[in-house]
Amino acid sequence: MSFIKDDFMLKNEPAKKLYEMVKDLPIIDYHCHLNPQMIAEDYKFRNAYDLFLGGDHYKWRQMRTNGVDEEYITGGADEYEKFKAFAKTMPYLIGNPLYHWTHLELKRYFGIEEQLSEATCESIWNRVNECLAKPEYSAQNLIKRSNVEVVCTTDDPADTLEYHEKLKDFSTKVLPTFRPDKAVEIGKETFVPYIRQVGIKTYAELVNWMKERIAYFDAHGCRLSDHALEYVPFCIGDAEAAFNKRMAGEELTKAEVDAFKTEMLKVCATEYTRLGWAMQLHIGALRNNNRRMYDKLGADTGFDSINDLCIAEDLAAFLNNLEYDNVLPKTILYTLNPKDNYVLGTMLGCFQDATCAGKIQFGSGWWFNDQRDGMENQMMSLANLGMISRFVGMLTDSRSFVSYPRHEYFRRIFCNLIGKWVEENEYPQDYDTLKEIVQGVCYYNAKNYFKF
Repeated sequence: MSFIKDDFMLKNEPAKKLYEMVKDLPIIDYHCHLNPQMIAEDYKFRNAYDLFLGGDHYKWRQMRTNGVDEEYITGGADEYEKFKAFAKTMPYLIGNPLYHWTHLELKRYFGIEEQLSEATCESIWNRVNECLAKPEYSAQNLIKRSNVEVVCTTDDPADTLEYHEKLKDFSTKVLPTFRPDKAVEIGKETFVPYIRQVGIKTYAELVNWMKERIAYFDAHGCRLSDHALEYVPFCIGDAEAAFNKRMAGEELTKAEVDAFKTEMLKVCATEYTRLGWAMQLHIGALRNNNRRMYDKLGADTGFDSINDLCIAEDLAAFLNNLEYDNVLPKTILYTLNPKDNYVLGTMLGCFQDATCAGKIQFGSGWWFNDQRDGMENQMMSLANLGMISRFVGMLTDSRSFVSYPRHEYFRRIFCNLIGKWVEENEYPQDYDTLKEIVQGVCYYNAKNYFKF
């Protein structure tokens, strides 16, 4: 029998009552990395490996930690043998969210209640593959059966968005998200080739191109941008001079890099404000730490970690600069380092206004914080320092089509936290207000905030 029962992670009676109020609400997945082409073409998964392990660097990291050879992770080994290596790893993941996520996925999509292990691997492999042969397990049908109302993919400014266009009649809204990192990160080796590839020769052309692409994304239903930043830069300087110097093959100082990035982010933020978009800032990843494996496998393969830079002063200066010029859009701040929870939790309150409830948001526990303690710490920081009732809630941040039980996981953890406060008489048993709060965080706040 499965350890995932109706009261899974719900430790008190108020929590169980609150979870009943949210468990059937639709999902708004406002930040993910699903491939829009796979959705548009209604991709059919080959087997359990293709569904569960293809591109999932969360799982790859733990397989490496368990001593699995790279041949059975990203190498050329048989796909069943790769899945078997993952199955062997699973019983040792006690305390890791992958253990819960995987078994939620097996139960919710396939009705499988056995624990994944070497002993059950062959049986589970066969049962999953039998299901995947059916039409109802295609990419689109997995989204529909997950009760997903909106999916926001993550897309480069140069993308044609042709697959989003093809999905106009799909019952779930599949909308693009503007992710201009390659055009902003002037200090990275990818910058010059990217600028040349899109045919830009001058700084003025780059600014105009960014504005044009934002307008193009807006015409295709985009409501959010996303920026991945090791830190939020702030430096007033000559962005055009930095651009010209970099395109000439010269190295830039940190001040020159930051001046360019500050100005480009402000150009973008001004457009986001005009169009009513939300700007997401993902802060604090230290990427591609293992150079040998980066050279072999590329980015996003499981070799990133948390950075520990001081972020408060420049973040405050950047937000203040936008606010002073009246071009600060709705903004969601995520930190990968939980040491900065209170930095973000207090920064929010400096820039709220009457244009929108919770205009500046503290984003859900992200990446390495996307587990019970990380999510609870983020929510308790927000509740202590701000207003958790206006929180826009959970997102998958995933490349997997069966990751939607992460929303269930979040809802259970959130309801358990609120229920604990009620049970301990820190909040009255006012279930009319509590219903409004928990349903808001799990669905309605995001729907209203993004104007979906």
